[in-house]
Amino acid sequence: MFEAVIALCLIGAPQMCRDVLLPGYEASSSDACVEALSTAELPPVSGFHAGQAKCRPLGPVAAFTQIAPGVFVHRGVISDAASENQGDVANIGFVIGSRSIAVIDTGGARGVGERVYRAIRQRSDLPISHVILTHMHPDHVLGTSVFAETGAEILGHARLTDALNDRAETYLDTFGGRIGAAAFIGTSVILPTIEISESQTIDLGGRALEVRAWPTAHSTTDLTVRDTASGILFTGDLVVDEQTPSLDGSLIGWQAVLAEMAALDVSQVVPGHGGPLLDWPEASAPMLRYLGVLGADTRAAIAEGVSLGTAAETIGQSEAENWQLFDLFNPRNAIIVYTELEWE
Repeated sequence: MFEAVIALCLIGAPQMCRDVLLPGYEASSSDACVEALSTAELPPVSGFHAGQAKCRPLGPVAAFTQIAPGVFVHRGVISDAASENQGDVANIGFVIGSRSIAVIDTGGARGVGERVYRAIRQRSDLPISHVILTHMHPDHVLGTSVFAETGAEILGHARLTDALNDRAETYLDTFGGRIGAAAFIGTSVILPTIEISESQTIDLGGRALEVRAWPTAHSTTDLTVRDTASGILFTGDLVVDEQTPSLDGSLIGWQAVLAEMAALDVSQVVPGHGGPLLDWPEASAPMLRYLGVLGADTRAAIAEGVSLGTAAETIGQSEAENWQLFDLFNPRNAIIVYTELEWE
């Protein structure tokens, strides 16, 4: 297989370049790719020096496992975003219907999205009709641009547009710095074209996906996606495995949402990190235990008059041996929970 790419180089640092995938020009031979590319009207690229579009053999492909007929999942590494992983730290899925394909989350950089796109194209040439973003965090959304260029509808929580607009510059600066400027080339924040305030069903052709918006929990923008054919639920970071849960919303809200999710007609879930396939509701037990410890420790500290700065060093520490990246996420969680419960 051959694909089309265009070299983009940073203005002011022309030595930093990356071949960016141009989706839609895949072909079985170089000549066929070149012929398709010759009639293309390429969009202008702002902020970069752009080379001539060219065809080359297929680039790196993300590894996916089929967890049910037509349902595929990629497990991100348990790590903060870094140059070694290039932002590939979140779980990503796609579901194939008889008419089209839906992607669930896209990774932490355009390069991750490109590798996901290639993996999909190795399995099907059906159009990619939808991308569903489970929440606002950059490791789940920054690979979206390659799919937007194919014409896919981008689905997100009703609050997602505002959240991404508020944080876009920070996300790009932070993730670009961790991954490296060259590897991050082409990455942008893409806003949803369809906003979900309650629920919506997507028909992929003989296959329905139920997309549901939740109240503030892990974040203010959480969605879940249920494949009705398999009964598998993609939870985003409402459920995580191995990696410390990261709170960017409400402790009380998260506990309530997990309790409600336990009653869903679901036997297995794909978490936002770890897994990638867990039994449900058993998978909620470690998270509920951790969130319970956060709440209990925080309430005790507040009752004793312990200051926020001091409390943040002790809240949740009994859970340290149970989770990876604990020192990265738990101090932030402690501050957020203390602030939430201080005036309870």
